[in-house]
Parts: sequence; structure tokens; C-alpha cells
Amino acid sequence: MNVFDVVRAAREARAAQPGRPATAVVHDGADARLVVFRIAPGECVPLHRNASTVQLTVLQGAGVVTGGTEDVGTVDRACAAGDVVVYAPNELHGMRAESEELLLLATITPRPGGTQAGGSR
Repeated sequence: MNVFDVVRAAREARAAQPGRPATAVVHDGADARLVVFRIAPGECVPLHRNASTVQLTVLQGAGVVTGGTEDVGTVDRACAAGDVVVYAPNELHGMRAESEELLLLATITPRPGGTQAGGSR
């Protein structure tokens, strides 16, 4: 069994570049990858696709999630702590924080790429 303090991991996450959301991989197992995001007000994760199912759990704060397809269009939805958003494989998706910080946990299944060993707290 592995136990993860995902709120702490999101708070301690670091951005790869200034002005970009902070991220950290919490778990990278053979079947799933868990990634936390700390998105400051005004920051966003631009629209992108993933071949896997992506489930976002809003841990703290509030913001906007976007999803959809190019042929039908995308939809913005407000999100807040406790919300869970699920994107289908290859669905366009992105997220942004507006007036407050947004902490998210992304569960990506099946795990993209090859097999990695999982971690624990």
C-alpha cells in the first residue's frame, strides 16, 4: 500500500519555467500516473490531448476546466474543491486559475509510455 499526501505534494511542487503551473509526479506505476498541479491565479495549462483517460480531482481552490473536441467545440466549466472532471481519451482539455490558486490531482489511466516503479510518501 502507498499513501500520498497530494495536497502537500501540490503545495511543494515547482514550476519547470516561470509563469507556468507547478507540477509534480506523485506516483508513476505500471497502470496509472498521478500528477499534482498548483496553478496560480492567471496561470493555465493550455488545451492539449492525452491518449489516456484523464481524471482531475479539485483538491483546493477554484478555477475553470475546459474540454471538448475540435469538431463540436470546447466548453468552459467552473470547478471548485471536491469536483471531479473526467476527460475521454484524446479529448481536448485544459485548466486555469482565475482569482484564486487551484490545486488539482490528475489521474492518468492507462499510464502513458512504458512501465515505471511506483513511489510512496
